[in-house]
Order: sequence, then structure tokens, then C-alpha cells
Amino acid sequence: MKKLILIAVALFALQVSAQEEKKEKHNRGERGERMMNLSAEEMATFQTKKMILALDLTESQQSKVQKLNLENATKRKVMMEDRKAKKENGDAKKPTKEERLAMVNARLDHKIAEKAKMKDILNDKQYAKWEKMQARMGKKGKRKGEGKKKGQKRGYDEGKI
Repeated sequence: MKKLILIAVALFALQVSAQEEKKEKHNRGERGERMMNLSAEEMATFQTKKMILALDLTESQQSKVQKLNLENATKRKVMMEDRKAKKENGDAKKPTKEERLAMVNARLDHKIAEKAKMKDILNDKQYAKWEKMQARMGKKGKRKGEGKKKGQKRGYDEGKI
């Protein structure tokens, strides 16, 4: 009888912790949706303020960074709205291999241009810190898609088994 009660308590505790973990993941998704509901100006201001705090920017640097962040936020907002409109219309389809390659190249070209602009705006110490921040954000974004892909063994790259 004691064993049954002990097992029931253990299962209950396991269920509660699993629900808390699921709720935590759900809350992180809501934060992303709230950010998407901001206007481009609000997104740029938010990003600029974070950079001001992290990099200790001067007044002239603040205005230049604000302008750059506004350009980026406007571009991102337009792309998000286009994707959302296509999804709602049912026109959303997987891009071809060539289209994906073109998108990746465009994104990398944009990153290179942004990096060059930031190098002009920031001093050496600030630029080094900004690069570290960008690298951390890149790793954070990659963690979202981690996990076992369909038909892929964990720990192995495709074709290297």
C-alpha cells in the first residue's frame, strides 16, 4: 500500500513539473508575438536603448544607431507582413532550392553591410563588444531549431554515418 502511494505521489510530481515546463515554453512564445505587434519605430527604439545600455554610446552614435535600427526594423516588418499575408491567403509554399539560396545570400549581404556600418559608427572597444553580442544572439537563435530532425540520427551529420 505504501508503495502505491509513493508511486502516485511521484507521478503527480512529474506531471506538475512537465506542465510548468510547457507553460514556460508557451510564455516565451507570447513574448515573441508581443514584439511582432510593435511598430518598426518602437522596435528600433527598443533595440537602440538596449545598445545604449550595453555599449555606452555617445549622442552622435545614438542617432546613427537609431537610424540604422529603424531601417532594419522597417525592412523586417515589411518581410513579416508579406509572409503573414501569404500565409493567410494560402499562397505560402516552400521556396525552391534556388530561392532559398538567394534569400540566404541576401541576408548575408545585409549582415555584411550592417557590420561595415556599425564599424564606422562604433569605436574599437564598442565594436568588439557588439560583435560578441551578435555572436551570442546567433547561438540563441540556433537553439530554437535544435532537436532531432525526421529521419536523422542524433549526433550525426547528414551523410556522415
